Amino acid sequence: MKPSRQRDVASIRAELARLARYDDESIVHDRWIRQRYDGGYAVSFVPARTAAVVTAWHEAGHAVAALAVGTDFRSASIYHARDSAGRVHGIRGAGELAFVIDAAGQIAELLRDWTLPGSDDELRAWLAGWKSDGGDARRFRRASAARFGPDRRAAEHAAWRYSEQRLTPLRLVIREVARALLVHPRPLPRDVVAAIAGPVRVAAGMSDPSATMGPST
Repeated sequence: MKPSRQRDVASIRAELARLARYDDESIVHDRWIRQRYDGGYAVSFVPARTAAVVTAWHEAGHAVAALAVGTDFRSASIYHARDSAGRVHGIRGAGELAFVIDAAGQIAELLRDWTLPGSDDELRAWLAGWKSDGGDARRFRRASAARFGPDRRAAEHAAWRYSEQRLTPLRLVIREVARALLVHPRPLPRDVVAAIAGPVRVAAGMSDPSATMGPST
């Protein structure tokens, strides 16, 4: 890691330690609040702050999932552009586990306030309503079908439950990366994200999606 990035990691860790007792909304860097307000993406600082937090969890989910399945990416950002509230840039090499990364943004948002769909019926209803998400939903459905078969609903259900089971134990890691995105005024390169996250390839069976059962009946 370059010395400049080592300094960034040290600075982020120190800031997170200093702000450990504060909630996510209280630690958002002024740049992310003003960028959303000045760009016309929020009507005031309060919704701008909340939007930054939700985006940070979403992008942290993608980034941590990418690390967990051994996929490369360039950086993670919560910069709000015209067509995106944030992005994990340059994801490549996900292979058969691409659906985990695609689902991870939404799973992370739901893990933030513990609102994951519980029953199979709740999950089916949630998946049916997941339409527009910067291409994540479309990519998730395509990758799910490629891995779990042509029955679209069964494949989506199995892929989501697999992703949910692997990512839920990483909630605290996702939170730490999200908070790092919030306190740092610039995008985080992959090696900085990896340093903040620590070892995340710990979810047993992450490389064996065939072990996942399909939806119960």
